[in-house]
Amino acid sequence: MTTSSSISSVTAAAGRSRFFWEEAADDWRAACGAGRRPEFSEYVTRSLRALREGVGREAGTVPAMRSVHRVSLGDDGLDRLPDRYVAEHCTLTLFGLHQHTASEPVHRPGVGLGTACLLLRRGEALTEAAVERRLIAAATAQDLHELVQHLQRLVPLLQQAGVGLDYTRLFRELAVWDGTGRNRVLRAWGLQYTDPGTPVPTEGEADGEAEGRGQAPYWVTFEPGSPDAGAELAALRAGTGREPGTVAVMWPFHRTRMASEWRNKGSLTRDLAAEHTALTLFARHQQTHDRRMHVPGSSPGTAVGMLARKAATDSEGKAATAALERRFGHLLTSADAEELAMHLRSFAPLLNRAGVGLDYDLLSTALRTWDDPRRPHAAGRFRQRWDRDFHTTVTASS
Repeated sequence: MTTSSSISSVTAAAGRSRFFWEEAADDWRAACGAGRRPEFSEYVTRSLRALREGVGREAGTVPAMRSVHRVSLGDDGLDRLPDRYVAEHCTLTLFGLHQHTASEPVHRPGVGLGTACLLLRRGEALTEAAVERRLIAAATAQDLHELVQHLQRLVPLLQQAGVGLDYTRLFRELAVWDGTGRNRVLRAWGLQYTDPGTPVPTEGEADGEAEGRGQAPYWVTFEPGSPDAGAELAALRAGTGREPGTVAVMWPFHRTRMASEWRNKGSLTRDLAAEHTALTLFARHQQTHDRRMHVPGSSPGTAVGMLARKAATDSEGKAATAALERRFGHLLTSADAEELAMHLRSFAPLLNRAGVGLDYDLLSTALRTWDDPRRPHAAGRFRQRWDRDFHTTVTASS
């Protein structure tokens, strides 16, 4: 039988303190390695019962749980429990719920919450919409207490579907939820959940060629007449002015591909930032139209040039055209992608009202490379092309 002291000795030999959920997994593997029946020791089984007693209880108030805490309370004289201690209490209770009745360890290193929900979605236990609702509800929790309540409803579903979770990672995420680290946690969950995986090669296509081919962007596949079109655009508009990757209702519409390491860290890359901005612009541009406003080949220069031509026929005539040209000039001289996005947002309502389309593939590429130090000439090339498109369109015969 493996006891608490024998587990601790293994932990000490490893050279670092391990959390209870890590000890439990080691305990189960030790039984398998010794040729015994694969099951948890009496110590782990008894401790798991103690964890379930702590569900819904305040941290530090469950005597039976004290032996499984690994975060020290310290002796700083403060009445308030450390955030890490509270986060560990919450993680322990969730682990207790998840491990209950499971025959194998549910602590799976490397499986973040977003990945776990993606695996749950790919199973047959719940519909895609049901999984998304639960993940988004957790992601929009206002504080740690509310988040844990949502996770308490989600974890049993993972258990039923045989999906594990990295509880060490979850502990770290819960510890920063009420602080400045929440956005990175949200981005990691969203990126994990929307991971498109490796594309399947089509007929006649080599494996290596499939790697560079991802799912088409949302603005390419958007169907204006679909029943969900209005709700989808509203979800995307909610991301305006928000940090990319942190708006849970936008997650189902992201197509950004990213290395697993960056995805799990919640990295904010140029690709993700550009896609986020393009999605929010498209949503503002597309609303109220029954045809797709993504028009391949229509650069910002072409689109604003069409606005100028339309303005020339109005009562203000040349004055309106000159005003649009000045505004477009400000766009062309944008110092970075953030300023470029700001000017593009000011044009979106005008393009919407005039029904003028825009190439969002081109726009996304421009936003991604405008101030990329690895592409020092990218902005200059866009400026020249868009300026030429503007004047060509304005002077074209009607």
